[in-house]
Amino acid sequence: MSNARHCVIVPARYASSRYPGKPLVPLLGKPMVLWAAERSAEAVGKEHVFVATEDECIVQVVENAGFQALMTSGTVLTGTDRLAEAAQQVNYDIYVNVQGDEPMVDPDDICHCIEMKSKHPDRIINGYCWVSEDEDPTNINLPKVITNEQDDLVYMSRSALPAFKDRANAPQRYKKQVCIYCFSRGELEGFAAFGRKSVLEKAEDIEILRFLELGYSVRMVECHPGLAVDVPDDVPRVEAALRRLLS
Repeated sequence: MSNARHCVIVPARYASSRYPGKPLVPLLGKPMVLWAAERSAEAVGKEHVFVATEDECIVQVVENAGFQALMTSGTVLTGTDRLAEAAQQVNYDIYVNVQGDEPMVDPDDICHCIEMKSKHPDRIINGYCWVSEDEDPTNINLPKVITNEQDDLVYMSRSALPAFKDRANAPQRYKKQVCIYCFSRGELEGFAAFGRKSVLEKAEDIEILRFLELGYSVRMVECHPGLAVDVPDDVPRVEAALRRLLS
């Protein structure tokens, strides 16, 4: 791996519109944000993991567990905007965004994404995996990933893409986003400086699209399948997967 200094920042917003208090939802008795932080620490070391939040309760939980918290404002547009604000408080070459609702994030995938960012410093790095057979590609909670044959991001959508005109040409499999991102400080500053959601970003509610609209190149990196907690009904399924992981 390159000698570039890197850290993980976990954005954890208490006031989620779809699931208030989601970062503190207990999974097998442990707040979800700590699962993400601990898995990230396996990749970069605990001293290089930070949780960015607007909430004092989350700060207390994080610091009681021995992690560092970065207080951010409550008015940021997206998790990446929160990351950009937090990145101003710590100095690294590579900032890795690991979502706080991804309690099963794979440490090897984090390392792989960092390695790819080190090799391609002019590219934003984002993870993807294949939609499994028991997942519905039309589920709007699964951002589908469209890449070219070199794994450069072409588009990302909550619709089942790519579409097809002739059923004989229908895709056999779909790709979905894995919420591991790698940025430089300059890329984060450019993202935040735009000051609003871009047109496509707002329509799809997928923040990586702002980078595309601003002219950045995004390289997608294949990762292991993960399970995110988007709504309360996801909790039992994720807890069952965590039990399998621990065993």
